[in-house]
Amino acid sequence: MYDLVDLRAQGLQTLCFTWRQLQAATNDFDQANKLGEGGFGSVFKGELSDGTIIAVKQLSSKSCQGNREFVNEIGMISGLNHPNLVKLYGCCVEKDQLLLVYEYMENNSLALALSGKSSTKLEWAMRQKNCVGIARGLAFLHEGSIVRMVHRDIKTTNVLLDADLNAKISDFGLAWLHEEEHTHISTKIAGTIGYMAPEYALWGQLTEKADVYSFGVVAMEIKTFTFESQALMLQQTGDIMDIVDPVLEGDFNSKEAVRMIKVALVCTHSSPSLRPTMSEAVQMLEGEIEVTQVMSDHGLYGHNWSISKMRDVDTHGSSSTSGVTDHQTESTMKSSVSGSDLYPSYPESVFLKSTVELPSSSI
Repeated sequence: MYDLVDLRAQGLQTLCFTWRQLQAATNDFDQANKLGEGGFGSVFKGELSDGTIIAVKQLSSKSCQGNREFVNEIGMISGLNHPNLVKLYGCCVEKDQLLLVYEYMENNSLALALSGKSSTKLEWAMRQKNCVGIARGLAFLHEGSIVRMVHRDIKTTNVLLDADLNAKISDFGLAWLHEEEHTHISTKIAGTIGYMAPEYALWGQLTEKADVYSFGVVAMEIKTFTFESQALMLQQTGDIMDIVDPVLEGDFNSKEAVRMIKVALVCTHSSPSLRPTMSEAVQMLEGEIEVTQVMSDHGLYGHNWSISKMRDVDTHGSSSTSGVTDHQTESTMKSSVSGSDLYPSYPESVFLKSTVELPSSSI
């Protein structure tokens, strides 16, 4: 169990709330104020005495993993300030409780907005803005913040929408510090199958290019909502316009749509070295530079051996693959809600099935 002294000793500077403050704000953690629940605990909506609306993530203090996530998340985002990152207001460590206090995001998650099951409708201009916003947030994490980091769990349920439908990245519990000039070999693979880069899911290779891959999947969802079947359609017909979300009813800028889908495809290239950086992805999305042209790649829906290998990882928790290569591997399109999502997901989505935390593969 961590206490306030432990947090201060690690140089974590954040506002500390009392248990009574948060108890009062959430009406004693009333179920009516519950926004969602995950593997590490629940999330409640609250209102502070000054009228500020907050989201309180309540982590389990009995779980060592929960404790690690608590300190990790505070450490990762307490000093970060960016318009496309969810703001952490502070924390509470009292009565064997671990609590994180965030700004409240009025329009829930991007996943819910895209599902068609909410009153929120994302027009093309807002989808484009959200895509660029997510890319900017990741570029800041990779290149713009004092401490560079890899998020590791970028997906539509971890992108929240504020009152003006601006996209903000949340859930830094899986974030990993990025060491300059080094490819990190993870001892534990954590994330969501379907959004995880193949080199990370299969062999534990973790760099910022893993986030680039995940962003590519999210970007395609923003344009199409149902990525897997639509990607297969693109492969078969070659007509990139066939995969734009029909909910838009043709009301979109075709030039922007082509550019944005091409960016999504290059970001999900099976070779990490051929994916752009996130700052390059931002420039591509905004039309400042041309989208990188790469050789035809089956990164998301190609070779059967790679699909089988990903399924083996998902089913058995390990892979027998040895000898890391940088060739065409791919991820199956099965994903889910993480154990610490700030808000509930759309449970019927094909993307939101089962979060995994796997032991690393044999290298």
